[in-house]
Amino acid sequence: MTDTKSHQLFLRAQKSIPGGVNSPVRAFRSVGREPLFITRGEGAYIWDADGNSYIDYVGSWGPHIIGHSHPMVVEAIKKQASLGTSFGAPTELEIELAELVRELVPSIELVRMVSSGTEATISAIRLARGFTGRDKVIKFEGCYHGHGDSFLIKAGSGALTLGAPSSPGVTPGTAKDTLNAQYNDLPSVEALVGSNRGQIAAIIVEPVAGNMGVVPPQPGFLQGLREICDREGIVLIFDEVMTGFRVGLHCAQGLYGIKPDLTTLGKIIGGGLPVGAFGGRRDIMEMLSPLGPVYQAGTLSGNPLAMVAGLTTLKILRDENPYPALEKKSSLLAQHIGEAVLSAGIKATQTRVGSMLCLFFTDKEVTDYESAVTADTNVYGKFFRGMLEIGVYLAPSQFEAMFVSTMHTDEDLERTVAAARKAFE
Repeated sequence: MTDTKSHQLFLRAQKSIPGGVNSPVRAFRSVGREPLFITRGEGAYIWDADGNSYIDYVGSWGPHIIGHSHPMVVEAIKKQASLGTSFGAPTELEIELAELVRELVPSIELVRMVSSGTEATISAIRLARGFTGRDKVIKFEGCYHGHGDSFLIKAGSGALTLGAPSSPGVTPGTAKDTLNAQYNDLPSVEALVGSNRGQIAAIIVEPVAGNMGVVPPQPGFLQGLREICDREGIVLIFDEVMTGFRVGLHCAQGLYGIKPDLTTLGKIIGGGLPVGAFGGRRDIMEMLSPLGPVYQAGTLSGNPLAMVAGLTTLKILRDENPYPALEKKSSLLAQHIGEAVLSAGIKATQTRVGSMLCLFFTDKEVTDYESAVTADTNVYGKFFRGMLEIGVYLAPSQFEAMFVSTMHTDEDLERTVAAARKAFE
């Protein structure tokens, strides 16, 4: 690799950027190689700095559900850029996107735009605390909600202990207000609620866990959370930054028929540009400044380029309804790629919800963090490297999702399955 342009760029990047990357997973360390530097994307494909093309199942970590550089999205961005890229003032585009989000996500009565998913989750937690007058939050081990201090907490010796910081820079004072439960385990939630009654402001959960691989909710789990929150006066927050408009037009909450109090969104609602949003019940959202006392602000919130890209993307999804076709494609890919790996004598378990899927290199059923981490990351690294050499770009981590787009053709899927058969040779 030393003679590749990507290698030279990586050497250069490390002189100016910590680790040579602007987000840790991009460093490819967990898969035992250096990162590729990408120059362009079109449809289901990306090209690296050396001119190699790849079938892309990362899709900028989820936003590109209608593929890279969709002509309608590109044209909308170009048109808006010619009018101005940022004003720090209200625009009609913000209203149009907010109205469309409200139309597609019935639990959202009011929505505020921000600039990232992390900003959305941090703001939602602050709002829940301000609304309830309580301090503590329950999250789930293995669920990721951005790099806010309250979320960088591990479970310690077990799910029922107080949180402990899992990153330097997170104070014990912050950690003590974050409680960890086990995903898909309602008794662990009930135990935390029982020992902290009247102190818990919010339960925040990925309705489909997408940051320990793809882990679907077990039957009754999300409904059980809804019932606990109703009983205890706790704000239920669905983090749909990843699942929002990815697993269905009405998000995961529509798919499973559960109505959260607050929802965080990102990725797809920006059409590939940096964006986030949080919204929900009117009585909670009206606690935000300038209406209420809970302060939240952002200089570039509602950026017109992001608004028009997201608005165009959501209109395409609403008007064309690609979800039945995405379901068929994703189901076939998950089935056949799993069979291909198993035929090579490799232990693997596959999971999928909609166009999100994951191949865990373990023979155990994956239902939570503890079962997810039984996956053999060394085997995944070998699989990743083998697929990359054949021209298939996967997430450089065992614990991330594969994303299928509307632009993946049957031929792309067949080539991917064929690559999986050869990856371990």
